[in-house]
Amino acid sequence: MAGAAVSLGTDPITLADLLRVANSPGFDRWQEQVRRTGGCAHPIRLQGQTVTRDRATGDVLYSYSTEGEPGGMLRVACGNRRASRCPACAWTYAGDVYHLIRAGITGDSRMGVPGKIRQHPGVFTTLTAPSFGPVHNRPASGRCRCGAQHADGDPALGTALDPERYDYAGAVLWNNHAGDLWRRFTIYLRREVAARAGVTQAALKEACRVSFGKVAEFQKRGAVHFHAVVRLDGPDGPDTSPPAWATVALLDDSIRSAAAKVAVPVAAAGDFPARVLRWGTQVDVQAIGGLEGVELTDGAVASYVAKYATKAAETTETVDRRIGELSELDKVALPAHTRRLIGACWEMDDAYPERLLARWSHMLGFRGHFMTKSRAYSSTLSERRQVRADYRARQERRERGLPEVDDSEGSMLVLAHWTYAGQGHTPGESWLAANIARELHANRETARDARADLEDQEGEEWQ
Repeated sequence: MAGAAVSLGTDPITLADLLRVANSPGFDRWQEQVRRTGGCAHPIRLQGQTVTRDRATGDVLYSYSTEGEPGGMLRVACGNRRASRCPACAWTYAGDVYHLIRAGITGDSRMGVPGKIRQHPGVFTTLTAPSFGPVHNRPASGRCRCGAQHADGDPALGTALDPERYDYAGAVLWNNHAGDLWRRFTIYLRREVAARAGVTQAALKEACRVSFGKVAEFQKRGAVHFHAVVRLDGPDGPDTSPPAWATVALLDDSIRSAAAKVAVPVAAAGDFPARVLRWGTQVDVQAIGGLEGVELTDGAVASYVAKYATKAAETTETVDRRIGELSELDKVALPAHTRRLIGACWEMDDAYPERLLARWSHMLGFRGHFMTKSRAYSSTLSERRQVRADYRARQERRERGLPEVDDSEGSMLVLAHWTYAGQGHTPGESWLAANIARELHANRETARDARADLEDQEGEEWQ
């Protein structure tokens, strides 16, 4: 059973189902399927077959059917990026994000990003939301405005000091328009870079390109902020060197100026007044690794970004699914601050129907992508997933004793038919899958630590 003992705390229903699964025909193959999903908590079950033929002769080169699988089904990973929904798939997603972000800092030939970009001006920047009212916090002085010294993890942290005066409407509208604020920031940033270089925006495209990879994070108060790696390349992206005037100092100044100028107007609607949404005044910009005297390493930045790529608004203890009716919250234990943010979304939904506030109330109004990147920053998530899929396909053929298939000339015809057969595990399967996921995670962490130790030893020997 994935090398784990049954916990004495396992409930009778789960234990009975676990024993049923473990004694079922094809249990070893079931475990193999689950391992291939990484221990996915909610795998998608498929039924069907695929046949690969030689396009010229019609000969069958490879065939597969789920008829011989346990339960007549193939289990594939759900791919959910949220750690609260599927820790295994979220861990895989975080790994992909880590490699994408790190490749945009140090380069990675496997992703088509040259190593010389390490010398391109690059910074790690954080853009935050403005204040919507005082909240309980842990200032440098150690004492909150309420007079208390809050301990780390105190549930009061991030909640409004005076809920009746806190701008809940402004907070959710800001979250809802955060994507628009970011889009305008990237436009203004290019303008600011061009202005400081003394060239027109048209001329800037011929000399320099601004690339970025960013991730969204929810603060405890329920406001979104963005962390981003921003880099200056030559006109054709990472393969070309930026001009001599492209420096970290110029990029730093351009980011701060662009953030200060961005404004998104929101018209008055119903009982809600017109307002102008802006970034908060706290803009942090730090140079990244490879530069003398810089302590912010590429690995630290990539790890930090990847950590938040798998989260939603969990820090506010909100629900992780869409809310169909506001009355659903009556059955859920929510902090009062979070409940009022969700309530504000529903209250303003009719006034701003095009903003879909109620639909995104579980995200406190935020409806953007958590991880985005410019085209030339590095590789894409789709490309990384395809590499993983190709590897799995080759692994499957080797295990079945089938020859390697090369279709570089398009000589093969693939005929496939799949039908959806459900999603998820039974209670016993869930317990087993969770143990498999923990085992795989632990093994990978051990292997990664071993590689890091080996690299350190090699570095010492070289020195």
